[in-house]
Amino acid sequence: MDDLNALANLLTKPEPSTEAISRSRGRLQDRMRGRARRRIGWLMPALSLATAAAAAVAVLATGVTAPAGAPASGKEILLMAAASAERTPQGSGTYWHVKRESPNLGEEMESWTTRDGRRWTKGEPSHPPGVVVPDLHSLMLKGAKVGFEDLERLPTDPEALKARIAELRGRDSDMAASEQRGDPTLTLLALISELPAPSEVRSAAFRALAAMPGIESVGAVAGGQELRFPNPDGGPEIKLVVDPETAQVTRTNYLQTNDGGLIWSGREFISVTADWTDQRPH
Repeated sequence: MDDLNALANLLTKPEPSTEAISRSRGRLQDRMRGRARRRIGWLMPALSLATAAAAAVAVLATGVTAPAGAPASGKEILLMAAASAERTPQGSGTYWHVKRESPNLGEEMESWTTRDGRRWTKGEPSHPPGVVVPDLHSLMLKGAKVGFEDLERLPTDPEALKARIAELRGRDSDMAASEQRGDPTLTLLALISELPAPSEVRSAAFRALAAMPGIESVGAVAGGQELRFPNPDGGPEIKLVVDPETAQVTRTNYLQTNDGGLIWSGREFISVTADWTDQRPH
């Protein structure tokens, strides 16, 4: 029983500061750079800096040392992404640009949104191929229209963010059943994937997701670390590839788009890029 109490005390320690995480990552990378290089066959998976750093952050965050070489857990990867998001500048540009690619989608789908709400899209099923079209849809979160100012006012504390999500009142027809009953999972995933949420809000969303049960880590894949979440609506599990160094969702099989739509891919991942740009819609 004493051992269990000690472990519980370690797990409830406050998360490390960004400075502590940065120092630990720097020391780890310095040590790895100092080792002699050795040839690794291309079929043999190597431990990436991101994975190793995730393990280092996990030790700092929980106080529990994993066995040497053990892969980072889903919670640990999300906590590292949270730390990366917190220290990453939000970026600037005229347009919030989102691009999605998947064999199931056919043509690439893209959108450009300005801070005053103007929006253009390309590659939507109803559009002429390759043509940029003005789009009247707004940014959406949990079935409610939101602007950049609304996203910037969201709480930067995980619990406060979940409470704010619970208060959002959108149209039932634009929400999943889980969102209607108050489950924050899909809304949090939307905040870290396509919506132009500020860095601190994205960090809070990552931390809130890390506290949820049932998250599994598959390991390193193209684009980052693959995580699997229980589907709050009872469907197939949600697969998410997160790059913990950049705090970006790079691929997923279940995507709530920034205009409130939903894309589901049964077999193939949907590749996602979202960032600011000054390049005009083209």
